[in-house]
Amino acid sequence: MSLNTLVPDVARPAPSAVADAYARLTEVFPGLRIQELGAGEQAPSGGGWVAAAQLAEGGAALDAFLAWDDAQVLRDYGQQARPDVIASFGLHRYAWPACLLITIPWFLHRRVPRLPVANVTFQRTLGRMAVRVEEFACLPDDPAAALPGARVVPDEEALRAEVRTAVAEHLGPVLDGWRPRMRRGPRALWGMATDEIVESLWYLAHLFGEERRAMEELERLLPGTTGPYVGTAAFRELTGPDGESLPTRDRASCCLFYTLRPEDTCVTCPRTCDAQRIVKLSATASR
Repeated sequence: MSLNTLVPDVARPAPSAVADAYARLTEVFPGLRIQELGAGEQAPSGGGWVAAAQLAEGGAALDAFLAWDDAQVLRDYGQQARPDVIASFGLHRYAWPACLLITIPWFLHRRVPRLPVANVTFQRTLGRMAVRVEEFACLPDDPAAALPGARVVPDEEALRAEVRTAVAEHLGPVLDGWRPRMRRGPRALWGMATDEIVESLWYLAHLFGEERRAMEELERLLPGTTGPYVGTAAFRELTGPDGESLPTRDRASCCLFYTLRPEDTCVTCPRTCDAQRIVKLSATASR
């Protein structure tokens, strides 16, 4: 008698629709590991873990979260940053990996998990996230369409709408929690969200060896007419000193790093001119 005959099928957990995508993410980017929570499994707590829902409340949990950024800036740059700058840094450090929870399964396998803030917990110093995926969207020909929680949508454009909706569902409450700490209105905050979607997936796709495909996908995902997002993916090409193509983009928002190091702006910052971008990008490409 085989072991399989002793264990009824109902005892075996259903395969996850996003497990392979999350494993691939960690394979190329070990700084982020994602744990899926099973039915009835409690989310981690204590030891630096914070629930996304707690951050969205904007209270003591967010205070503690931003205290890490405040200490890091003081330690690394020897100066105190403005409270709104600290809040901007902290938002970026949460939103960048949070967007990947949704965009990586979409990019790799055309599956879009729905992850409200109640279903995500974050441990920033270890680079870990715990998620509970109860529902996801997929295309009609996806084998995962037979899994529990699957919701089939008709085509690629409908799936892109699912990505935009899922990210907005998660980040909307988070932005509300952060807003009182930042000198930015709703439009500027959604510009930041647009940037986090684009730059996180763009970076990971480069590690996958699929940068060009990601750029094309992101242009279709964010064409500039899809509220609440602000702006497009905004990719463009520069020409390097040897005639090489250097992809860049123009951010919809500013991370405010210039307030600490005015001479050291990000390569996609609106404050960085094309001549400076070419120098920075050429140096990176030659490594």
